[in-house]
Amino acid sequence: MPHFPKPFFKKSRGLWYVQINGKQVNLGPNSDEAHHRYHQLMLEPRTQTVSDDALVQIVDVFLDWVQKHRSPDTFEWYRYRLQRLCDRYPEMRVRNLRPFHVQEWVDSYPKFTRTSKRNYVRTIKRCLKWATQQGYIDKNPITQLEVPGADRRETTISAEEYTALLSHIRDPDFRDLVIVTWESGCRPQESLRVEARHVELTKQRWIFPISEAKGKRNPRVVYLTDVSLEITRRRMQLYPTGALFRNSRGQPWKTGAVKCAFDRLRIRMYHAQAKSSGETLDEKEVKRIMHRLRTTKRVKGTSMQRTEAEIRQDARRILIWQRASATTARYSLYAIRHSWATRALQSGLDGLTVAILMGHSDPSTLARVYQHLAHQPEHLLSQAKKAVGGETRSAHGS
Repeated sequence: MPHFPKPFFKKSRGLWYVQINGKQVNLGPNSDEAHHRYHQLMLEPRTQTVSDDALVQIVDVFLDWVQKHRSPDTFEWYRYRLQRLCDRYPEMRVRNLRPFHVQEWVDSYPKFTRTSKRNYVRTIKRCLKWATQQGYIDKNPITQLEVPGADRRETTISAEEYTALLSHIRDPDFRDLVIVTWESGCRPQESLRVEARHVELTKQRWIFPISEAKGKRNPRVVYLTDVSLEITRRRMQLYPTGALFRNSRGQPWKTGAVKCAFDRLRIRMYHAQAKSSGETLDEKEVKRIMHRLRTTKRVKGTSMQRTEAEIRQDARRILIWQRASATTARYSLYAIRHSWATRALQSGLDGLTVAILMGHSDPSTLARVYQHLAHQPEHLLSQAKKAVGGETRSAHGS
């Protein structure tokens, strides 16, 4: 009796597959559509094979490699974007793919920022470059496709702003995370994943082995000030195993949770600012937003009418967020790390040392990322004077 393969679901990918002639065929994320496509495949001659030139096939092989050799976050970063490309071109062959296909795919998301467009182009370029290097395809058809530039994230936090920011943080666990990032300049992925086994208390540092370091080329060393060392020591006593930095429920911080914590902080800072200035919400604006909101809600699968108070509360939240976004800075762990580097360079620390402390494998990264210092003439003037021996020299060199 002939064996007919059955569709199966990969939780790690969020996709349905069927294996035909040793090849896993991507059937998509929707169960009904996946089974419909499966039945169509079963009606075709059994001698049919899945072409290695199929874009979805190359994407699957690449994602298998990423899942084995990169972090879960990196895998999900690629998976989400490449899945959207495969959804747009499910029958595309790599040999038929052209740069304009990728451009049309990216342009189909009109609300994307420059950075988002850049990341989408990077995903498919990286995938096909890898496939060419591995020998899965003979030629990369989008080699000439240019990667768009990214939006500059110029948020730099001054010492005064940092003090004000800390004064509005109520959660001591979140406060520890912010302080350590400010003191050490570590990457968010490092502070969120550091464990007691990474800590060398006697040398005041964290050490991530090559297998856990970004780029997996060299161990990553994060040096700690006395303040960040004290926090690290205290959290090691709380959590001798697993992540050191956890939220108030004892769960390791995730990037989404950190973003939400900064959003709440932003709203809290707006409320303080509005209170000091006597600003109140305009009821006309609240009513205008209320007219755009849904009047029903679903409770245990049943549609129910929302009360006016519920709608008004949601409208006020939306208006408060709009005001907060317009009047307060958008903070993040990356912005705090960025500020650490800016302070270090302004204090006179040489670029090579700053690059090493930040974990950059290429010191030229500093020149590209921190070009905003070129717009601070006072800093550059002081450095120019320092370069020739200070400010006391006269025109005759005395």
